[in-house]
Amino acid sequence: MANRLSKIYTRTGDSGTTGLGDGSRVAKSDLRVEAMGDVDELNAVLGMLLVEDVAEDVRDSVLAIQHDLFDLGGELCMPGHHFIQAGRVTFLELTLDAWNEDLSPLKEFILPGGSRAASVCHLARTVCRRAERVLHALHVQSPVTPVSLQYLNRLSDLLFVLCRTLNRQAGVPDVLWNNQHKL
Repeated sequence: MANRLSKIYTRTGDSGTTGLGDGSRVAKSDLRVEAMGDVDELNAVLGMLLVEDVAEDVRDSVLAIQHDLFDLGGELCMPGHHFIQAGRVTFLELTLDAWNEDLSPLKEFILPGGSRAASVCHLARTVCRRAERVLHALHVQSPVTPVSLQYLNRLSDLLFVLCRTLNRQAGVPDVLWNNQHKL
């Protein structure tokens, strides 16, 4: 990293713009900035998940995903740069398949909940879906890499399976949706 932050506030954003990694300035309401924020929020929620008591393979995979998300944030911050490689999508697919292997097939929709770790993971899943939607909107305006779009799509799928895995590991059943439930 060429530049280290020695002073955190710069006052350059006081006018409603923010600097990108390439030196350009954009409005803080720009879709690129919104996508960067959603990816950062997703990373923060995954950090919340890691304070829970989770299995070592889960911890290792989530930490690797956090690094990937930081790289994705770098791509967004520096238009034209590519940091996420197709192999990272493959990593998500292989991890998802391994975790899904031990789960019973779903016959019902599930609601967010179960164990605390699974609940945090459900929150991460919803933030991931939002980040994916914003990234697609940005892509219409200013193309992003196909791999980054694939990555967030696979990650949301992986997080769904991880929610179920965390519930299974905690010995807590998934919360099944009951379409007959009425007050």
